[in-house]
Amino acid sequence: MECYLPQLLLESLEGLPGYDRQAFENIHGSGEQVISVRLNHRKIPTVAELAFDDAEVAGNVPWSSDGYYLSTRPSFTLDPVFHAGAYYVQEASSMFLEQALRQTTDLTQPIKVLDLCAAPGGKSTLLQSLISDSSLLVSNEVIKTRVNVLAENITKWGAANVVVTNNDPKDFQRLENYFDVIVVDAPCSGSGLFRRDADLVKEWSPQNVTMCSQRQQRILADVLPALKEGGRLIYSTCSYSESEDETIADWLVEECHLIPVAIPTQPEWGIVETRSPKHQGYGYRFYPDKVKGEGFFIAAFTKGEKIEPVWQSNKYKTKSERLTAKEIDIVQPYLTTAESFFFIRQNDETIALPAHLENELATIQHSLYIKKAGVKMGTIIRNELIPDHELALSNSISKTINAVEVDKATALQYLRKQEIKLATDLKGWALLTHQQLPLGWIKILPNRINNYYPANWRILNK
Repeated sequence: MECYLPQLLLESLEGLPGYDRQAFENIHGSGEQVISVRLNHRKIPTVAELAFDDAEVAGNVPWSSDGYYLSTRPSFTLDPVFHAGAYYVQEASSMFLEQALRQTTDLTQPIKVLDLCAAPGGKSTLLQSLISDSSLLVSNEVIKTRVNVLAENITKWGAANVVVTNNDPKDFQRLENYFDVIVVDAPCSGSGLFRRDADLVKEWSPQNVTMCSQRQQRILADVLPALKEGGRLIYSTCSYSESEDETIADWLVEECHLIPVAIPTQPEWGIVETRSPKHQGYGYRFYPDKVKGEGFFIAAFTKGEKIEPVWQSNKYKTKSERLTAKEIDIVQPYLTTAESFFFIRQNDETIALPAHLENELATIQHSLYIKKAGVKMGTIIRNELIPDHELALSNSISKTINAVEVDKATALQYLRKQEIKLATDLKGWALLTHQQLPLGWIKILPNRINNYYPANWRILNK
């Protein structure tokens, strides 16, 4: 698929570090498509366990611990392992966020991270894989129509230490000096994705670039009060335009008094280090003629000097009702390390959250609208837990739960929410698994098997 690039874009890039117009035009006209995935190492520890019917693993993404290229694009929709949350389909260049976080932040410590513009969830699932279990990730999406997709992808990833919120950037000012790291993958003019989505070319204009640059400044100014003194801001776009990249870096230094931070790279990666024109802030450009990935820009900053303490984490009480001791006895057997969780009731549903996040939940409840937190375990009815789909996909689910392993054809029937037949002596609730990965719940009755896969998640593709 040939990509016709706007002449005004090509002219605007002249003189920028790393820009080679002929090579840039050639790669966009080549029709080449780069496909990459990132493993969820909590569910599928090694790439050797990843297999596709119609694609092969074609090498690793060099700046990512768990990222891999594929030879062609398989049908992810028809791969049960994908629906189990064993990997995420993510653009390779954006996986460089791992380096930005690893090289600027001590990940051995418990930290609080905000992914501000998080949908559909690629960067949030990457961040969650990097932080410790004792850390907190707040994954936010301002657009209501996109937050459900974000919550679904976080659920598939299986982590308990994530809170999904649906808030405007300025709402985070209520959490002044709260986060150790804020990631802003800002809405942009999208020129870095022209090769992947040629329809974006029609929407590009210099006026749109200017509008995006102004919006990026507004978003950053709104959220920066929530970053701790001494905390890290990681800013990125999928735009090549200087006014959305290096110009924003200069603005962050000049107007917001942030300090640029270098992110060391390897020469063989092909990433171009740039410096902002006025304040020499570090930035990193990804050109598809130089890297195996799409167009991307990323930069890291520090907010002044570290000051401790900056936040009183026990100033609020949780708004949610706690479970009784009897109810806790009902739900604990479903978790591997039940003693490390606390349990609340929200609209008759039981939710499990890591015990060390109890004060944090109360703080976030007081300040933000929460879409999802921790792991929804299900509903207790007549001293029995009616398990929720979130529990099935959770990394914290007990290995002692009854499970039935099925082949791919049966797994796809289940994911289409069709009737399935199994040869098993089990009765009652059980996990349906494929390649030992839970897909969801079934209930085995004397004369039938009830399929409890969520109706709004079902596969429509035949």
